[in-house]
Amino acid sequence: MLRSSYRGLSAFSSSLSRRASPWSIALIVVAFVVALPVLVVFAHIVMPTDGVWQHLVSTVLGRYLNNTFWLVVTVGLGTLIIGTGTAWLVVMCRFPGKRLFEWALLLPLAVPTYVIAYAYTDFLQFAGPLQSLLRETFDWGYGDYYFPNVRSLGGAATVITLVLYPYVYLLARASFLEQSVCVLDVGRTLGRGPWKLFASVAVPLARPALVGGVSLVLMETLNEFGAVQFFGVDTFTTGIYRTWFGMGEQVAAAQLAACLLTFVIVLVLLERWSRGKRRYFHTTNRYQQLPEYALHGWRAAAATLACLLPVLVGFLLPSGILLNLALQGGDSLWGSRFIGYAWNSLGLATVASLIAVGLAVVLSYGVRMHDTTFARVASRIASMGYAIPGSVVAVGILIPFTWLDNALNNWLHTHYGYIIGLVFSGSAFILLYAYVVRFLAVSFNAVEASLGKVTPSMDAASRTLGQTAGGTLRHIHTPMMRSSLLAAGILVFVDVMKELPATIILRPFNFDTLAVRAHNLASDERLAEASTSSLAIVVVGILPVILLSMAMRRSRPGAKS
Repeated sequence: MLRSSYRGLSAFSSSLSRRASPWSIALIVVAFVVALPVLVVFAHIVMPTDGVWQHLVSTVLGRYLNNTFWLVVTVGLGTLIIGTGTAWLVVMCRFPGKRLFEWALLLPLAVPTYVIAYAYTDFLQFAGPLQSLLRETFDWGYGDYYFPNVRSLGGAATVITLVLYPYVYLLARASFLEQSVCVLDVGRTLGRGPWKLFASVAVPLARPALVGGVSLVLMETLNEFGAVQFFGVDTFTTGIYRTWFGMGEQVAAAQLAACLLTFVIVLVLLERWSRGKRRYFHTTNRYQQLPEYALHGWRAAAATLACLLPVLVGFLLPSGILLNLALQGGDSLWGSRFIGYAWNSLGLATVASLIAVGLAVVLSYGVRMHDTTFARVASRIASMGYAIPGSVVAVGILIPFTWLDNALNNWLHTHYGYIIGLVFSGSAFILLYAYVVRFLAVSFNAVEASLGKVTPSMDAASRTLGQTAGGTLRHIHTPMMRSSLLAAGILVFVDVMKELPATIILRPFNFDTLAVRAHNLASDERLAEASTSSLAIVVVGILPVILLSMAMRRSRPGAKS
């Protein structure tokens, strides 16, 4: 029995030592760092608010709930219809402009939602060029005609849909490209035409991808701040900002953030529950060139128009409006100060993308080295930030670091008689922290997928040649993952350039980025001046979107380059 106990103790010690490896420790640390803002937000649920919460309930909470609900429903349906329909057309049909639309349909992804809101407000408002042209043409005056108000809930939903449908298009197109010809052949032998095949075969097979795309859209919709704030639509995100800065109530703002976060978690759980135990598999590895249905006449024209409209109203028209505004006037601070805004944006985006990619490598390689339930759970916790709105992340970060700054200054004042100021909450440190928490999932998913394609036998061969785990990662895996690491870095870079709510809340005093500059000018109705910063953000995001589309084109097994 003594020998058996000794063996059990030895096995436990060995297991403990494996769990306490540097990679597992890194997993725990990163997971805790990312989960900290969420824990802080939920910790404030039970704190007293001195009547502020009751005031919110009796005045604005109902409006927050109503607007947020209808915004989520409208944008979800709109992006599902546009994204799925256009993806099927460019993958399975042949019509004029098909090759162009394959990548052009992704271009709205490069435009922040608030930028399109600024552009269309200038174009569609009463004094804008469109209504002015209508009045001059038909000799109308004020009140003689009806024109929809763009600064409304419907306008906000339309603008957000135009920007976010590429998330659904991206995943739907990838899913359609991966579908086996055999499955489609079976559908055709049963007498199903292209559209019945689309509805009864392709869409059910692509359901996980479609749900994933819509889930991303809903997360981004809940995170939206710039467009809804500019349009005067009260949502939870604008309510958090107003409660924190307008009313000075940290606890109430954190409780609103907790409500929004709970809503996000419910959405995720509902999606998992609706999927149940259903799984979707291809029953063959036979991949051939997908058949293309040649469209002619009015069908070809309708397909071209269906793909052209989202690109036209989601990218070409607003970009043209911004370019015209920038050429006519533009930012009055164009020069050294504008370069400073651009430098701040580029610097933050570069550093955040490097940190996010580095942590993604640590997480994915840690799971590879210790593929246990604990490691997988820790990695999922560390990559959950993308589902958390930026305003919630900002509130969850600002509260503990403000307390830490106050505690540090009180201690220094008590013992040494001086105060050093806001070391953490008053610097770009917490801004970078928020970006990494928010967008770590973007880089982690790309790195994990790339690392998963490397056969484990290469690890074993490297270790037999005397390489350590770190050496194997540095000399074997990193060179093989170079393109994926670059893609992950680019995606995080573009997301950071566009991020607005967390930047507005956490930025240091007198530290503005292109996004903040555009928001501040637009809030003052100086849309012509805001066009310069807005256009700069759009230009930075175009190239990564085009490269992403080209990579997708080559992703299908057996596809022609």
